[in-house]
Amino acid sequence: MLTIDCQVHPYQANTPARPWANPHDAQRAHVTADEMVMAMDAVGVDGAIAVSPRGMYAFDPSYAIEVQKSYPDRFAIVRPCDPENPAVGETIAEWRRVAGAVGVRLMLGRHLGIATGLPGADIIAKEAARQGFPVNFQCGGNLDAAMALINKHPETRFVLDHLALYQPRKMPAPPDAWTDLPKILALAKRPNAVIKVSGACTMSTQPYPHDDIWDNLLRIFDAWGFDRCLWGTDWTRTYPLFPYINGVDPFRLTQRLSESDKTKLMGETCAKVYGWRPTSRFAQRHRNGLGE
Repeated sequence: MLTIDCQVHPYQANTPARPWANPHDAQRAHVTADEMVMAMDAVGVDGAIAVSPRGMYAFDPSYAIEVQKSYPDRFAIVRPCDPENPAVGETIAEWRRVAGAVGVRLMLGRHLGIATGLPGADIIAKEAARQGFPVNFQCGGNLDAAMALINKHPETRFVLDHLALYQPRKMPAPPDAWTDLPKILALAKRPNAVIKVSGACTMSTQPYPHDDIWDNLLRIFDAWGFDRCLWGTDWTRTYPLFPYINGVDPFRLTQRLSESDKTKLMGETCAKVYGWRPTSRFAQRHRNGLGE
């Protein structure tokens, strides 16, 4: 099946030529586009949505642009937008002209300490809709504010990052990791929202293959439907926790999903949401019916 990782974060080493905004965010000295492609090739992932990492580059998408230029057949790109920037609407309009750009990102997760009522959030939602971009929405811990924004902008498609949860950076996950699950199920009633099943393995209290995540995931799949769920690893945030393949195979090999549901979850829904498909050699073989 076509396999698209809906969220990865390649980045270069911290150098004076391209310094990191927050050097303490480092989990590894670098995971460049070349290294990301090597990891994807090793496990047969056709392509990915490269989301410019705010921790490294703040609101500068220049490395994401380089990633897409280097591998236009493997990556589409998303940039974070600053809701405190009065010119954020112009930023989004300019982003529409960038090759491979398929969306923008609004980050209002509670852990970031950003006010949820900023006028810039409304500007991002309105301009993204005008430009035909989905808004990748990191809103873990702020789901009430997220619901209000989603309700206010029915014309905007919101793609909720990381199951709409604040995901732990250490494993095993704490006992309260899934506390907001009822709100996530309620969010499924919003027809202008879809949800990324990204970084899900970090929500586990068990070692690989993280079987304890499935009861909660199946409730999400039942509420949202596979036409509105996108699989992803959230590598490289998850790099210190497990290797890339350990974010892929729990979904690709599971017996809890039908093959048709896996096909949607692992790639087809992502392709539809972003209007983009990779053209890697893996994808070409899939289209030609030659398998791996």
